[in-house]
Amino acid sequence: MNYRHLGRSGLQVSELSFGSWVTFHNQAGVESAVEMMSAAYEAGVNFFDNAEVYASGKSEEVMGAALKKLGWRRSSYVVSTKFFWGLNETPNERNTLNRKRLIEGINGSLQRFDLDYVDLIFCHRPDPTTPIEETVWAMHNIIEWGKALYWGTSEWSAAEIIAAIEIAEKHHLHKPVMEQPQYNMLVRDRFEKEYARLFKDYGYGSTTWSPLASGLLTGKYNEGIPADSRGSLPGYEWLHERLTDAAGLEKVRALAPVAQELGATMSQLAIAWCLKNPNVSTVITGASRVSQVHENMQSLQIAEKLTPDYMQTIEEILK
Repeated sequence: MNYRHLGRSGLQVSELSFGSWVTFHNQAGVESAVEMMSAAYEAGVNFFDNAEVYASGKSEEVMGAALKKLGWRRSSYVVSTKFFWGLNETPNERNTLNRKRLIEGINGSLQRFDLDYVDLIFCHRPDPTTPIEETVWAMHNIIEWGKALYWGTSEWSAAEIIAAIEIAEKHHLHKPVMEQPQYNMLVRDRFEKEYARLFKDYGYGSTTWSPLASGLLTGKYNEGIPADSRGSLPGYEWLHERLTDAAGLEKVRALAPVAQELGATMSQLAIAWCLKNPNVSTVITGASRVSQVHENMQSLQIAEKLTPDYMQTIEEILK
């Protein structure tokens, strides 16, 4: 495993990390989480991603219980959580980044994790109804209190991120240092174009999610949506359109010979491709069983085989 700094911060994260979205509680209980997290940790993974909204808080509970069973040294791993959607429907508890929500959010997450602090906290989406200054101050205070160590954004526009950085600099507050955007072979524009200045001028870090485009890039949806796949889970009907996208499926089929030539699965090729971008601090991988963790970790060796010629071939396929 190689490690990259999270932007210009001093924190180092493993190139591949492990996320709990969809799987924890929905597909994996505590024992499965222990098995998968252990396999990732033994491979050198030190960053484990979560969010309060995942499985309505149950994902944090599963990860927290797994961490207790694993008994790792607290300083040897990095844990994240994210706030915005909340867990309840009433005002100030849903779809907001106001001070009340953020402070109550971190307190609830720490209770579910059974941890004294988390390492990274994210504003899970932008909130146009709350002044960015209020959000920046709240995130700064959470860090000052030692409940989190670094903060960042997820799916914010470049303009919103720069506004938050400038407010923090003006008031000498803790600045956001990382973004958690979707990034994969089929979703590229925001990361590669809109965020270019963030990486160059501000040294912003990135913890990218969905390297497999919700599974489309694995090739398992080439003939439709399998009954045992994420696309068939209750509550994930919104994925159907993406997983049956004809243009995307055509590219996936065209990429299969490249993966075969490299001795890789389609999943490994997709993850390795993300790793080739130097602005990626870490690629968040997911799994519902331990064999997938082992498969994902082998993407590191495939990334080493991705020469400029291979990258050009892939670029021509992706158009």
